[in-house]
Amino acid sequence: MVRATLLLIAAALLASASAIAQDKPATTPPSSARAGDSMPHDTHGGMTVSALPWTDSARAKNKFGKANPLPTGILPVEVLLRNDTGNPIQIGLETIQLDVHLQGSRLQELDWLAPEEVARRIAHPGGDPVPKMRRFPIGMRAIGDKKVSQLAALLQPLALDADVVPPNGTIHGFLFFDLNHDLSLAAHSSLYLPDATVIPSKQPLIFFEVPLGEP
Repeated sequence: MVRATLLLIAAALLASASAIAQDKPATTPPSSARAGDSMPHDTHGGMTVSALPWTDSARAKNKFGKANPLPTGILPVEVLLRNDTGNPIQIGLETIQLDVHLQGSRLQELDWLAPEEVARRIAHPGGDPVPKMRRFPIGMRAIGDKKVSQLAALLQPLALDADVVPPNGTIHGFLFFDLNHDLSLAAHSSLYLPDATVIPSKQPLIFFEVPLGEP
């Protein structure tokens, strides 16, 4: 009799434990953060455009070294384009702009500067020096600005220069915008990417706009 009672109690305990296990929700490991998710971004059509203004002098100097554009009033914007689809996406790199929202609801649209132009402004912040007349032997070409060439060589590998985002891939780099030494405007600006097209269907995506003032 005692043995039967113990068996009944044990069976009840097992049934209760099984019910609790069934009621407990299954846990799944947290998904790893995807590239660009920690930056201000805009996502639709299977594509994410992320952008982050670099306004910290120490950080920019560590990244760009002698080619740091901040002292010349030029803002580097880190841009990451992520394609979560199985088709390549082509972007109109030349049409990307920085929309600066000024007081009085005014909007100023800025085109990005090529690394060579940024290098020239860093090398000659007061403007290009007056060229000196020099004689060269016939057939020999004048030597270019060595300082500008060296700075451009530092900036070029860091610049965003690809215009096709591969399937399930990313492209990443910097674009440079002249804020005329008023870097506070970065917090009131948006990166605007109007042209993105799925290949090979040639289906255009809606424009992307990333407010740089977001946390």
